[in-house]
Amino acid sequence: MTTEARPPLDGVLVLDLSRVLAGPYCTMILGDLGADVIKVEPPGGDETRRWGPPFVNGESAYFLAVNRNKRSIVLDLKTERGREVVRRIAARADILVENFRPGTLARLGLDLAELRERNPRLITLSISGMGATGPESGLPGYDFIVQAAGGLMSITGPPEGPPMKVGVAVVDLTTGMMAATALLAALHARHATGKGQHIDISLLETQVAWLANVASAYLVTGEPPRRYGNAHPTIVPYQTFDAADGPFALAVGNDAQWQRLCAAIGRPDLAEDPRFRTNPDRVANREALVALLAEHFRAAPAAEWIRRIAAADVPVGPVRTVPEVLESEQVKARGMIETVEHPTVGELRLVGIPFKFSATPASVRRPPPLLGEHTAEIEAELAAYVP
Repeated sequence: MTTEARPPLDGVLVLDLSRVLAGPYCTMILGDLGADVIKVEPPGGDETRRWGPPFVNGESAYFLAVNRNKRSIVLDLKTERGREVVRRIAARADILVENFRPGTLARLGLDLAELRERNPRLITLSISGMGATGPESGLPGYDFIVQAAGGLMSITGPPEGPPMKVGVAVVDLTTGMMAATALLAALHARHATGKGQHIDISLLETQVAWLANVASAYLVTGEPPRRYGNAHPTIVPYQTFDAADGPFALAVGNDAQWQRLCAAIGRPDLAEDPRFRTNPDRVANREALVALLAEHFRAAPAAEWIRRIAAADVPVGPVRTVPEVLESEQVKARGMIETVEHPTVGELRLVGIPFKFSATPASVRRPPPLLGEHTAEIEAELAAYVP
């Protein structure tokens, strides 16, 4: 491999003490970027190895989704031998990621501050449900609980229906992304200081942070947000509509797009209607406009509306199923389905890497590991390591 072709995090060693989703997603991102990720698992393995069905040749699809580009070692952290191996890996590592409940590692005899004293360049990151401090810091926090407790469910779902969760574990996933971002910043800071540091991140804080414009609207007005289903609270029309044969998605982001939309669908009169000329007008008269558009769109198939509206350079698209997305030509063209050889599954298809580097490419170098697959290999490396 040439120097130019080395991945961005080539040479970075990550000690991964996390399990389930937020932590493993973070460390998978680091692994995709080239880091050597050592995943420490208890004798029974990461819980998600048993989450299913579906399973393929005994392997959980859930576990396979977020654990590529890692090596697995089995250690019992309740034993001194297990803790000592962790200390020895931490002494070499650049990054340590964990998502135990606050205080758990210290009670086990693996205090993160002590590990950083032994290795001042070590960057440690703790992911918790609610944060390391505060009145709820000791509570456990799966994604679903934080979607509820963090306000996301209150703004998700139909206006007259119950609060609903998002279809994927979006709080876990975005926490993993935020954690990876913070770790990359800490690596950059270490170039200047020569020292690592500790990063504290939680599912709750991540969820609150990306309430974004919804939180901002409440903070500046004091008015609680409400649910809009597939519509947008401050942009109209920006929702799904039912065509003659099924739904499609339409997103009119500005008044110029509105003018083009009206011409494209054969309703120039709507663009001239004083109730709908500007976006604030359309928001104020949402119900009247949506009713007019809904009636009009039922007259033709979704593909016809998409063709006409897209030709007018207005954002529009089909409502696809997951299989339709994963088999689409665009997803394939962008390399978003990767195939790797797995020791028990054989040819394994995985979702690909979303970022494409021009000079230091990320890649899928390893399949998700079997439980303890690399225990002997890693212990041999530790035995040979000379500080």
